[in-house]
Amino acid sequence: MADVSYERKKNLSREEAAVWLTALAKGFAGDGTVDLPVGGGGTMSLTLPEQVRAEFEVEVDGDQVEIEIEFSWSTSGE
Repeated sequence: MADVSYERKKNLSREEAAVWLTALAKGFAGDGTVDLPVGGGGTMSLTLPEQVRAEFEVEVDGDQVEIEIEFSWSTSGE
């Protein structure tokens, strides 16, 4: 079981989706810190390492398109 888990599903405008992606991009390109909006005016702060494992998936099923971008890393320093 995860120590911390947060999942949010919500319909977003392209502009709202861009806010999430921009926050991540700035964190990766900048000092490694990111504050992700989680609704209700709150944020979740993360510290990003120098190296991450990345997965990218695009799935088209009829008229439905799904894009998944996943980043993972260890906090143990290994």
